[in-house]
Amino acid sequence: MHWMKANLEVLKCQIPTLIRERTNHIMGQQTQTSSDPSSNAERAQPEERHLETSTLHQNATEMQIHVCEAEKPESEKPEVHTQRLLKTRHLSLIAIGGTIGSGLFLGSGSALATAGPIGALIGFSLMGLIVFSVVTSLGEMCAFLPGPGSFTNYASRFVDPALGFAVGWNYWYCNAITLPAELTAAAIVIQYWSSPVPIALWIGLFLFIIVSINMLGAGTFGEAEFWMALIKVITIVGLLILGFILVMGGGPTHEFIGFKHWNHPGPFHWIMIDSPTGCFLATCAVFIQAAFSYLGSEMVSVTCGEAQSPSTSIPRAAKRVLFRILVFYITSVLVIGLLVPFDDPRLLGKNHDASASPFVIFVERAKINVLPHIINGVILTSAVSAANSDLYSSSRTLYALAMEGKAPKFLTRCTSQGLPYYCVQLTAVMGVLAFLNVNHGAGQVFTWLVAFTVITGLIAWSVICLSYIRFHRALGVQGIDRGTLPYRSPLQPYSAWFGLVSCVIIIIFNGFTTFSPFVAVDFCASYLGVVSFFALFIGWKWTKKTKMVPLSEIDFKVTKGYESKEEKEGSKSRWEKVLEMIM
Repeated sequence: MHWMKANLEVLKCQIPTLIRERTNHIMGQQTQTSSDPSSNAERAQPEERHLETSTLHQNATEMQIHVCEAEKPESEKPEVHTQRLLKTRHLSLIAIGGTIGSGLFLGSGSALATAGPIGALIGFSLMGLIVFSVVTSLGEMCAFLPGPGSFTNYASRFVDPALGFAVGWNYWYCNAITLPAELTAAAIVIQYWSSPVPIALWIGLFLFIIVSINMLGAGTFGEAEFWMALIKVITIVGLLILGFILVMGGGPTHEFIGFKHWNHPGPFHWIMIDSPTGCFLATCAVFIQAAFSYLGSEMVSVTCGEAQSPSTSIPRAAKRVLFRILVFYITSVLVIGLLVPFDDPRLLGKNHDASASPFVIFVERAKINVLPHIINGVILTSAVSAANSDLYSSSRTLYALAMEGKAPKFLTRCTSQGLPYYCVQLTAVMGVLAFLNVNHGAGQVFTWLVAFTVITGLIAWSVICLSYIRFHRALGVQGIDRGTLPYRSPLQPYSAWFGLVSCVIIIIFNGFTTFSPFVAVDFCASYLGVVSFFALFIGWKWTKKTKMVPLSEIDFKVTKGYESKEEKEGSKSRWEKVLEMIM
């Protein structure tokens, strides 16, 4: 290091001398040329030499700057941030892929068995309205202030830094611990084909695949999610079309089904009490199951710090969320409610592969033998896609926390391509917990760890709505017209209030089924996430002495280094334009 510093000092001293010598040489040639006006070309040479002298000065100045940069310590060099590598088509499919997963393929069957076809339809419909209010509120903020962390950053900006700390770490843990759970689900789904390969080996293989995808950067992640989400979309659309054909008697058995299963065993099912009150409680229980199926709808907001043209791509994704909810969830619940009776014993089974999916059940009841294997393959794709998204979203949440000083500073380091490699590697270590499931006793402990986090998504939705309410008020206080924003979400601020109140009610009553009979473990799993959230909030508020941010002092500046630059993605092929219009 000493010899390097000495050479840099010598180089800095020699630069002015080299400039003077080269300038004198050029000026001498200019004088000689001016005394011999032999040609028009030679008369033009002094101007060229003047440009050469200016270029020499500019290059020398740049050389001095680079020398000074080389002398700077590592802490003073310019920071490298994540880069905007996700295209609009990536975001469109990520927005859909975040809502189509095992919650739809498997969780919808659990909802049907709990509340019956109409109870499940009511529960998913009302929860869909809540998701609409959350995603559109978040979309308005993301389009206006695109940056790392999205709603964790907005909670700190618009409400209280302690709130951003609490929701950020809770959200990171939720996704990080879900990562090994999805890896385990993928390995279990493989067993549908009676694979002789041990589950541990499948877990290791899937973990290697998703870590490799994430370590290759946001562009590779977006491309992988694009194709996996496309597979899920094509499959679910095909199943819906097939379902309506079967309802009308177009299957191999030519049996007209119509609303037969709504008459027997009936439109509703009850829990706890065999009465209309029990049917109402069953429908309320579906709210919770539907909420867990919809979790991941906020995923597209996590990408806003790496999205190209966020002021146009984010609103586009937010505007179409209601259409996606209606097509992929509400219509799916309607179809399976028509084709599968809620008392089918396979719905109540403990299998996590295709045999427990209501889509597989109605295909098997129609005597179609090939599709169950295809559906199981799509469920496997969904599990891998979910694990991939969990690693991405949790690593970017950790990066955002580090950017705000709420996590160790070294986690902000990125490669020259904008990959927060320390965040990805640290979060990927959580995937090793999937191997606990190989042992039955350790697997039970792991199940509890996952169960403790299921309420975190609802807490995040509540914080998003609260942040938007403060955001909306601050715009008015500071005299900023919402008409100047890239996107205005509808029915505000009433939509955000509806989302906030609904999420809080669901959080409070999410464990009511554990009261009778009382099950201590399930009760703790239902509410420990709430306790951990408030513990983080109070702890950070007490240690850092934070206060609620006054509306007049809320900062509406984009995080430094993440100013929205509307980048052109180049010409699109015809199929990309059609796909973008549909999605």
